[in-house]
Amino acid sequence: MLAFHSDAHSLALPPGHRFPQSKYRLLREHFEREPGLLRMQPAPAAGDDELALVHTPDYIDAVQRGTLSAAQQREIGFPWSPSMAERSRRSVGASIAAARAALADGVAANMAGGTHHAYADKGSGYCVFNDVAVAARLMQAEWSRSHRSTLRVLVIDLDVHQGNGTAAIFRDDDTVFTFSMHGARNFPFRKEPSDLDVDLPDGCGDADYLAALDTALDDVWRRCQPGLAFYLAGADPHEADRLGRLKLTYDGLAERDRRVLAALRERRIPVALSMAGGYGHDLATTVAVQVTTLNLAAQSWAAIARGTG
Repeated sequence: MLAFHSDAHSLALPPGHRFPQSKYRLLREHFEREPGLLRMQPAPAAGDDELALVHTPDYIDAVQRGTLSAAQQREIGFPWSPSMAERSRRSVGASIAAARAALADGVAANMAGGTHHAYADKGSGYCVFNDVAVAARLMQAEWSRSHRSTLRVLVIDLDVHQGNGTAAIFRDDDTVFTFSMHGARNFPFRKEPSDLDVDLPDGCGDADYLAALDTALDDVWRRCQPGLAFYLAGADPHEADRLGRLKLTYDGLAERDRRVLAALRERRIPVALSMAGGYGHDLATTVAVQVTTLNLAAQSWAAIARGTG
C-alpha cells in the first residue's frame, strides 16, 4: 500500500510544547523496520493553485511569507517558520497523493494529515491548511476533466475532536458528505454543523462507541453514494490520550478501523486515510494505535489487490 510521509520538515516548537511531532518520525521508522507492508514515499508539496481550491489567497500568502499575526499563530498553536510553511504544504501534498493512489489502487494513506480544524481563511488547533478539503476539491476537479461527471466524496472523521473546519468549508456543497463522530465536550467548543454529527459523552467505551459507529454508518450509506472517501483515523479516542476524554482500548480502536475499512471495501469505495490526532501520555501508545490502523489498511489494500475484497 502506498503511504506518504512529510516528517523530514520539522516545526520549531518551544520546549514543553504539547504537539507530539516526533510521532510521525516514529511511525515511519516502525515501517522501515518492517518492509513489505507499505511502499513509503516522501510527500510532494502542494502548490498555490491547489491550496487555492479551498484557501483564500491572502491566507496562503501569509503562511508562505511569514506574515501571520501573533493572534493567528496562537490560534494555530505553532510559531511560524519556513519549515512550518513547507511542512504544511507537504501534509496537503501527502493527502493529494494518497487520494490519487486510492482511486487507482483502492486504499492509500497519508502518514500524517487530518488537519480538519483549518478553515478557508485561517488555521486552528494545530492545523494550518485543510489537507482533506484540498485533496477532495482537487480530485473532484481532475475527475470532472477526465470522466465528465461529478465525483461525490465522503469524509469519515473519527478523530476525537469535531472536524469543524471541514464542515464549514463544505457546508453548502451537496457533492461532499461530512460525517464526524467526536467528544461532545471536547475541542472545538463551538462546533460547526457537519452533514452528520455524532456527539459522544466523556468516558465513552468500546461497546457504546462501536454501536454508535454502526448506527451512524447505516445512516451514511442511506444518504450518500460516494466515489471516494477520506478516513481520518485519529488515535485520540484511546483511553490513555491526554486530550481525548474517551475510553477506547487498543482492541476497540482496531475494531473501529476494521469496520470502517470493511464497509468501504464491500461498497468498492476507494479510501485515502490520514492519521489525524493522537496525544498519548506515552507517545508509544499513540504510535501503536496508528501502526495498527496502517496495518489494517494495508490488509484491506491487499484484499482488493487479490480480488477478494
